[in-house]
Amino acid sequence: MHELKRVVVVGAGTMGSQIALQTALGGRHDVTLVDTVPGQLERARAQNRKLVDRSVEKGRMTREQADAALDRIQQSNDIESAADADLVIEAVIEDFDVKRGVFEALGRHARPDAILASNSSTIAISRLAEVTGRPDRCCNMHFFHPVTVMQLCEVVRAPQTSDGTVEAAMDFVRSIDRTPVLLQKEIWGFIVNRILFAASEEAMRLLEGGYASAEDIDTDGPEAPEVLRKLVEQGHLGRKTGKGFFDYG
Repeated sequence: MHELKRVVVVGAGTMGSQIALQTALGGRHDVTLVDTVPGQLERARAQNRKLVDRSVEKGRMTREQADAALDRIQQSNDIESAADADLVIEAVIEDFDVKRGVFEALGRHARPDAILASNSSTIAISRLAEVTGRPDRCCNMHFFHPVTVMQLCEVVRAPQTSDGTVEAAMDFVRSIDRTPVLLQKEIWGFIVNRILFAASEEAMRLLEGGYASAEDIDTDGPEAPEVLRKLVEQGHLGRKTGKGFFDYG
């Protein structure tokens, strides 16, 4: 399978905009960020500008590198921009019907040989792949927030996903300086969230059984995963605040 040079990210929210930025920072890909919500592309560009400005201030990159990365990200409000993409990454709201609509449109507009990936960690790609007409070219590609900090990316294959698609997806993740892990079979929650939920459930059982106080369990328990600590730091506490691992808005 050919190298994935032309990348389109559909959805310019927090995840989509950062996936586009990380791709641009790799310096090997042309990137287009697509969103149909008025003003969202401008907000995404402003947020990405803040991220690279912070990196420049901390000496992690030069001003020239930051500006070059931002300049590599083109913007579009039309999903037909995916027509010449080698790879399309869907990163819209975590809603099955919305994602299905995106994949139906990609089935019409993306090249037959393009790889179509979903950033979802809760919707298996097999539920979306059939509407594209090329399920062998589809996979999950689950990045973690913030993408520019978190190294891990979970690549998940459906039963129909081809070996070539998996290999190309893994190579792409490496090419943008992230670390891919492969799930050979679909399973809810993938790797990180399943481990997190299992640890959380055991902690609650210890509390429920009266074995220790919540404070002591929290003190003695394993360190919280970076993905959870970042969400808490940002005030994303789940249903209570309207956003957490999911967007409840």
